[in-house]
Parts: sequence; structure tokens; C-alpha cells
Amino acid sequence: MGTDTLHTAAVGEAAERRREQRGWYFYDWACSVYSTSVLTVFLGPYLTSVAEAAADADGFVHPLGIPVRAGSFYAYSVSLSVVLAVVLMPLVGAAADRTGRKKPLLAAAAYLGAAATAGMFFLDGERYLLGGLLLVVANAAQSVAMMLYNSYLPQIAPPEERDAVSSRGWAFGYAAGALVLIANLVLYTAHDSFGVSESTAVRICLASAGLWWGAFTLVPLRRLRDRRAPAGHATAPGLRQLAATVRDMRRHPLTLSFLLAYLVYNDGIQTVISQASVYGAEELGLGQSTLIVAVLLVQVLAVAGALGMGRLARRYGAKRTILGSLVAWTLTLAAGYFLPEGAPGFFFALAAGIGLVLGGSQALSRSLFSHLVPPGKEAEYFSAYEMSDRGMSWLGPLLFGVTYQLTGSYRDAIISLVLFFVLGFVLLARVPVRKAIGDAGNPVPERI
Repeated sequence: MGTDTLHTAAVGEAAERRREQRGWYFYDWACSVYSTSVLTVFLGPYLTSVAEAAADADGFVHPLGIPVRAGSFYAYSVSLSVVLAVVLMPLVGAAADRTGRKKPLLAAAAYLGAAATAGMFFLDGERYLLGGLLLVVANAAQSVAMMLYNSYLPQIAPPEERDAVSSRGWAFGYAAGALVLIANLVLYTAHDSFGVSESTAVRICLASAGLWWGAFTLVPLRRLRDRRAPAGHATAPGLRQLAATVRDMRRHPLTLSFLLAYLVYNDGIQTVISQASVYGAEELGLGQSTLIVAVLLVQVLAVAGALGMGRLARRYGAKRTILGSLVAWTLTLAAGYFLPEGAPGFFFALAAGIGLVLGGSQALSRSLFSHLVPPGKEAEYFSAYEMSDRGMSWLGPLLFGVTYQLTGSYRDAIISLVLFFVLGFVLLARVPVRKAIGDAGNPVPERI
């Protein structure tokens, strides 16, 4: 009877874990549309056009009395949002670990970001300040929410399942991004048929991302569970938490070594994502429609890439699979250097290569890091991970810009990014992940 009871309890626990995992996937499904439709495709050009409409004769706008070139306003707004997120993430992460109540904080961050994104429908005329404010709020809220979302991974998946669970989450996100982007492009390209102007079509696309984000966030909020904070677990209040988190991480130098490797190669990944369209337009002479189709191709193939690399990780381990993906990134950039001008087919092939390694690189990095987090400090440590992901990726764009300035060649600029993947490979290869997992106080999976 006792054995039957234990078996029934184990089956029930497994079923509840699967239910939580399925709910967890849906937050990637909810928020990835913001990254794809808003940040990658529509908001940058549109907010720049609004700022230009408000600019003076010299092309400047004056937020808070500060002269800013209209063409730089979007970039500065993104930078400000990153600074705000870097300040907020360790504070919110510490509060989540201290109280054990991640779900209310996730709800607050997600719905603040979704509301700000939906409010972009009112971004018309010369309302560039409204656009900048909404962008700062939405971007910072997304970073905080993603930090909390990621910190659930070690709680809802045992060590042997994390690569697969993380990969499915990324796949859900890329699938949603592709699905909504298709609908957005139909509305945008055929806006006359729908009886709306081009500007109105863009504002509908922006707002719909916020509505999607808010609607599908209901699923994880219903299925995820809060856990009690470990007895005796305490964190420092206020701004001291950032310093406290860094000091605590120094007790786990191998975890820090992985974060350094991730910071380097992820900087390369983020720079390729942000600069590939510039390379396509300026160096290869490709049109906007070609670039948007390429973004859609990346989204679709990233689904297959995330799932495929998840399977490879089960066979070869996450570390080896990530190292293989860094080799693939290097080869893809080398191929990009030789792309001929005015040949969209070759650019689509490059986009396909990026898509196949993009999702898997990110998903497996997240799952591998989850093994290196001391129990009870998931949100706190994932705030550092999220800062590496979103707040520290500035060296790549700087190197890209400086290389172009010195050589006048976008080909030289794109090939310079190989440095991040080579250095990231070397740094990651030197991390003894099995020892790092044990030092963090976690069980070591059979394959890692």
C-alpha cells in the first residue's frame, strides 16, 4: 500500500511538473512577439520618422532641453532602457528570492510592458517623447520579466530535462514571432486594401504585439507556482543588492567563468542580429522587403534549430553542442563576408544559417547556466545572466562601427565579429562545467 501511494504521488508530481512546463513555454510565446515585430522590424524606423517630423530645421529634437539628432533618438532610448533594466533586475531578483513570490512580480513586469507596447498605437504625428517613454518602459519591463521567467527553469525541470525544456521555450517564442510577423506583414503591405494608412498599419502592428503579450501571459500565470524561500535565506535591501549579488557570485568562480564566456559570444550573437539588416541594405544593396523576409526566415528556422540542438545536447551534452554552434557561427560569418551584391538568394542562405544556430545557442546557454545557480538564488543569479544577455552587449556594435569607420567596408565590419565567437569558444572550453555544477551545490547530470 505504501509503495502504491508513493508511486501515485510520483506520477502526480510528474504530471504537475509537465503542466507547469507547458505553462512556462507560453511566456516565450507571449513576449517574443515584442522582440520580433516591435524591436526588430517596426519601431526603429517608425519612431525615427516621428522624431524627424518633430525636428527643427537642423534635424534636432530637444527632449528635456537636450539637443539630440532625430536619427539618434531611437538608439538613445534603447540605451536608456538598458540602463534602467540593469538597475532594476538585481533588485527585483533579490525580492523574488527573498519572498518566494515570483509570480506577482512577473505579472507586474509583463503587464507593464504589454500596456506600454499597446500604448504605441497613440504614437503618431510628432509624439516622439511619448514613443521614447513607452519604449523605455516596455524594454526595461521585458528584461525584468524575462529574468523572472528564466529563473523558473531550475525549479520546474530536473537537471536531465532542462536542455529540452529550455529549447522548447525558445522554439515557442520563435514560432509566435514568425506567426505574428506574417500577419503584420500582410496588414502592412496591403494596408490600402484594409482601408488604413501606412502609419496606422504600423501603429496597429505595434499595439497588437502588446495585446498578444498580455493575453498569452495569462497562461503561465495560471500554471506556474510560487515556491517558499529557503529558511534563513536573506538578501540585502535597496541598491546594495547589486553589490551583494556580485560578492556572492565571487564565491562561485566557475559560474562567473561561464558568465564571462557567455557575455563574449552572446555579444557577437546580438551584434549579428542587430547589424545583419544594415549589412544587407548598405553593403549588399538589398531592399526592405527582402530584409523583412530574411527576418521571417530566421524566425521560422530558429524553431527547428532550437529543437534540433536540444536533441544534440541530449546525446553530446550542452557544452559540446554550444561549442559546435560557435564554430557554425564563425563559418556563417566567414560565408557572409563573401556574399555578392544584389543577390537575395545568397542572403537568404545566410539568414537560414543564422536561424539554425540562433535558437539553440540561446536555449542551451540558458539551460546550462541553470545548473550553475546555487539553490534558492535563482532569480538573483538570473538577473546577472539577463544583464549579460541584454545589458552588456555593447562591445560588438562598437567594434562593428569602429571597423567600418576605419576601413569604410561593412564586409570588414561583419568579419570582425568572428573575434567574439573564437574568444567565446576558448573561454567556454576552459570551464569545467561538471565541477562548476557540483561547486554550486547541484546534482550533476549524466550528460552536460
